[in-house]
Amino acid sequence: MRILLHIIIFVILTIITQIGGILYLVSILLINRNAKKRRIKRIGIFVGLYLISTFLIVPNVAPIFGREKIKETQFLKAHSIFYKLANRNYVRPELNKTLTQVATEFENQNSGIKMVYLDANFPFIDKFPLLPHLSHNDGKKIDVSLIYKTPNGQLTNKKPSISGYGVYENPKPNEYDQSEVCKKSGHWQYDFPKYLTLGTINKDIDFSESGTRNLANLILKQNSIGKMFIEPHLKTRLNLTNEKVRFHGCQAVRHDDHIHFQLK
Repeated sequence: MRILLHIIIFVILTIITQIGGILYLVSILLINRNAKKRRIKRIGIFVGLYLISTFLIVPNVAPIFGREKIKETQFLKAHSIFYKLANRNYVRPELNKTLTQVATEFENQNSGIKMVYLDANFPFIDKFPLLPHLSHNDGKKIDVSLIYKTPNGQLTNKKPSISGYGVYENPKPNEYDQSEVCKKSGHWQYDFPKYLTLGTINKDIDFSESGTRNLANLILKQNSIGKMFIEPHLKTRLNLTNEKVRFHGCQAVRHDDHIHFQLK
């Protein structure tokens, strides 16, 4: 049972952080199984190794694999420290430059409003899956939050869920409901992120059509960007006519809680 538990922890840490599983094994090997308070010592060593690796070693090794940590500015921030702590904040240098440019332009047009990113990519190895995503595996992809407004109509940096995912801007009665179509065709996972919110917050805010349209159009005008995924009803509602805006397919999940875009 002990071996099985170690395997489960290794798998979970690898899925969530890429490097955590390996560092967990190292922490086990460094402490003798007969040592006093070995569990506490192993946890301490693991936490120390993980923090040193995540914040000092990985950022310097990732460029060998063609990726670098997202360069945060006063206009570009992670939704949560989780994305940085879990090494899900790595992109190719070209995408890093694009993010900085879009965030700066967006704030110039909307004073004080930041571009907030969610999952990007792991630091190492193309094709290594960043679950639950299907395609965030080459440094070229990133998810960013939609834009919201306060009850008095002012744009806000607040978001409706702790994770940044899972609170949808649902289709209106007269809009095409891609989620329902996908689920009826057997793709049960299509709205699965509703279970990944980690809790809903800021229930007084509403989706901002003008703010999200502004952000989407700034992204779409970048020459480096090849595709954007957003739910069909939002594409229509926001009048996003650029050919870069695509439907992601029923095999993926809903994109009316975030915007996905990627390099060419």
